[in-house]
Amino acid sequence: MSRDYGSAQPLERRHMPTRFDVSLRSYTNNRTIRIPDEFGPKQRLRGFDPEYNNIVDYIVRITHRIWETEAREVDYIGACYAPTSLIYDDYGLQTGSKKIIADTHHTTGAIPDIILDAEEVIWAGDDTVGFHTSHLTRIIGTNTGDSRYGSATGKKVSVMVIANCVALGNDIFLEHVLYNTSAMLRQLGIDLWDEADRLAADPPRGWPRSQQIWNDLRRSAAPTKPISASDPVDGFDPDAFARDLHDNIWNGDMSMVDARYVPDLPFEGPTERRFNDSAAYKGYVNTLRRAFPDLSFQVDEVYWMGNDEDGWLISTRWSAEGTHSGDTNLYRVASGAACQIWGITQWRVKDRRVEQEWQLFNELDLMMQIASARRDTI
Repeated sequence: MSRDYGSAQPLERRHMPTRFDVSLRSYTNNRTIRIPDEFGPKQRLRGFDPEYNNIVDYIVRITHRIWETEAREVDYIGACYAPTSLIYDDYGLQTGSKKIIADTHHTTGAIPDIILDAEEVIWAGDDTVGFHTSHLTRIIGTNTGDSRYGSATGKKVSVMVIANCVALGNDIFLEHVLYNTSAMLRQLGIDLWDEADRLAADPPRGWPRSQQIWNDLRRSAAPTKPISASDPVDGFDPDAFARDLHDNIWNGDMSMVDARYVPDLPFEGPTERRFNDSAAYKGYVNTLRRAFPDLSFQVDEVYWMGNDEDGWLISTRWSAEGTHSGDTNLYRVASGAACQIWGITQWRVKDRRVEQEWQLFNELDLMMQIASARRDTI
């Protein structure tokens, strides 16, 4: 029987894997296969179903089993999500495995040929403190069924999702997940501002967040003190690297970008932003900072895997607050809305430089916050 695991425990430096034996790259033979015949090296998974060899195998195969197999075992969610699980998503807080089951049935009804293709799993932890996993996957399929966003369009979608989960004993009991809903709606041919206006007037469950839920979203699984401060090390420190670089980009003058990003940076972000240029990255950040001149950004959690020789995979969960007081083409005329922004960033790092970045934040929710503020002034 699933248990109530309480609050997720923050990770320490000793919980970070220093090798890639258990990794998606190894599991899929550099992504030449999706589900291997052999499931990788055995790892201690006390309380997990014995069919899973390691945490990457668990994350990839439960996703495949729930969403894609011929049987499509959506109700298996009840066996791998705790009844009291907390899921922070684009809209707010969703509670319990029953809600996830209902949402999954809704999505598979709207996209019956759906595929969730794993592209990265960054993990840390163990079966005592909890396994923390940052799962980057791609939702691919055709919208041939009606959904909460309207009638079937027949259009194909391909959108990035990042889910940061904490699991113990075969149960995911905490999740921060971003579905890139804005990209999906755009691919379906839906006007984002029209949809933001509609949803602000008739909000989905969990929206808007209370201040308490916002506070809990930010501090869940977060250490009280950064690992780089509580347990400093000589040489390269992924925690310090992630915190310093994010702070410089979003709160500072971006002077570290040229030194810490490769010039031809491959970047994929919310609402179909894609480019291969660190200068374009600066432009993207500047657009957001012009819209929210008082933006206050903080790093909530960092974990990683790797070493100096093989490189590093780093997952950073972050959040920010700011007032929509700047006019931009992207977010239109300033509304004065006090906005909450939260996101997850994955980096591939080598020789102290970011070689690739994937990033999502709650962009449709952000537009809904702006739309709601505009409604209040009418």
